[in-house]
Amino acid sequence: MLFQIYLKDGIVYLPTTAKRGTSVYTAIDPVAVVAVANTEDLRRALLDTIARKNIVVPLLKGKRPQPVILKYAGVKSWPAFAHGASTWNIEENGGLYQIVGHRMHPKGYWVEDHDGKITFPPGTTVDDVIARMITILQEAARR
Repeated sequence: MLFQIYLKDGIVYLPTTAKRGTSVYTAIDPVAVVAVANTEDLRRALLDTIARKNIVVPLLKGKRPQPVILKYAGVKSWPAFAHGASTWNIEENGGLYQIVGHRMHPKGYWVEDHDGKITFPPGTTVDDVIARMITILQEAARR
């Protein structure tokens, strides 16, 4: 499973992440919007987002819709949202978790930041992963 997390201007955006086909992930409603400073609301939103899992939705035909995040962030384009934003994924495979940070590529899109990858040992609970993710988000917001 994969869960996307965005931080922009002190606000965390947690979309439901759906799977299109076998390997394409997409952000869909509902999207939780939480102030990064509100630790308990952030913890609850992360738990709720992960509990929704990755539902499977049909492949898109025709023109792609605007990213769902835009309406929650109050911006009109992806570049407007991405400018100054940070993003991470929480990935789970066979009970093993990773937090994968991303950095902006010079051409204007996010790529995995291999220095920003945290692999948790077997037996790590989702609560432990969420606690670490909250620490990462709050530290990033202070920078």
